[in-house]
Amino acid sequence: MSRHELIPLPDTHAIGGAVGWDRPLQTFFAQVYRIENGEETAFIWEGLDFRELKTPAEALRVVAPYCALPEGLAQALEVDRLKTSGTWDGAAQLDAKRFMNGRNQT
Repeated sequence: MSRHELIPLPDTHAIGGAVGWDRPLQTFFAQVYRIENGEETAFIWEGLDFRELKTPAEALRVVAPYCALPEGLAQALEVDRLKTSGTWDGAAQLDAKRFMNGRNQT
């Protein structure tokens, strides 16, 4: 899994964000954080389902209204994905996927 921390934009109520690549779920993910009831919480979190966000652009669209996007971030996310292209799920990851989704995903 890769993770790139993001700086919030002013006047968005966000305190930060993150985007990255989750190889076991074969999805990019996007998170935006704020303080809620005195605790940091992700009020936006997409990319939790298998192949939900298929491209870096999809993940960046989620966080763009709330966080600054550094130049080259889309390319960095694609490199993160490519670095894991030859990696396969182990038994524990396959079992977790079956448990989470109620079906076998490979």
